[in-house]
Amino acid sequence: MPSVRSLLGLLAAAAVCGAFAFLGYCVYLDRKRRGDPAFKRRLRDKRRAEPQKPEERGTQLWDPAKNKKLQELFLQEVRMGELWLSRGEHRMGVQHLSNALLVCGQPQELLKVFKHTLPPKVFEMLLHKIPLICQQFEADMNEQECLEDDPD
Repeated sequence: MPSVRSLLGLLAAAAVCGAFAFLGYCVYLDRKRRGDPAFKRRLRDKRRAEPQKPEERGTQLWDPAKNKKLQELFLQEVRMGELWLSRGEHRMGVQHLSNALLVCGQPQELLKVFKHTLPPKVFEMLLHKIPLICQQFEADMNEQECLEDDPD
């Protein structure tokens, strides 16, 4: 009767052989794939098409008029937030600062600035407010899409 140790050794050897067989098969398929002229052609076509996509996306999204309006809205919300915070109205200040975060192009950077400039209590309030603002924004966007889709 074989011992447990010899069975484990046999099982380990079988696992190692299976792993080598699998890796060998992967190498075989990779070489076969890379040697295929159609694969090289598809890869070349895909690489040529990739640089065009970001440019197309950029021309559709970037609108100077909208960008300027967003900047004005951002600055207005930050100013209003600062004004309310200076008056001691933390809730209103956090509301305006979270609106500024919503329209900001780099919200992570703005959060870092807020972390260093706002009092810890106010910053915590702002962090708790972010998910609520995002939910409200999504609801507003869904409502706007429904209104645009509705022919009436």
